[in-house]
Amino acid sequence: QVQLVESGGGLVRSGDSLRLSCAASGDNLENYAIAWFRQGPGDEREREGVSCIVGHSGRTYYLESVKGRFTVSNDNAKNLVYLQMNDLKPEDTGEYYCAAFAGTTCPAGPGRGGVRLRPGEYPYWGRGAQVTVSS
Repeated sequence: QVQLVESGGGLVRSGDSLRLSCAASGDNLENYAIAWFRQGPGDEREREGVSCIVGHSGRTYYLESVKGRFTVSNDNAKNLVYLQMNDLKPEDTGEYYCAAFAGTTCPAGPGRGGVRLRPGEYPYWGRGAQVTVSS
């Protein structure tokens, strides 16, 4: 069973950059699809899938609102997945979680505004890292 730990969150200003890391132990991340989800402060809705990368193929997914600003990457040798976030906006504020699905796809389906990652299909989660973007 894989264990995940996020790091790299912080308080930044609008337009700044941050890089989140997801460190795995217990298994090789090449066997998983790793997704990044976020949940805004006081937001009771389901966690929003931001990005995903398939360990074996490197295939990626991005939420429409972060395309061109966020980049997901992996280093399978170090068992790490990164989320580089550029040009951050106040609406990017939230708790960011990495989650793992054992397989060669990023579980997703039809949702609001297009294809959305499905958080209920990822059984392994980290505890989260807070990202706060001030205007």
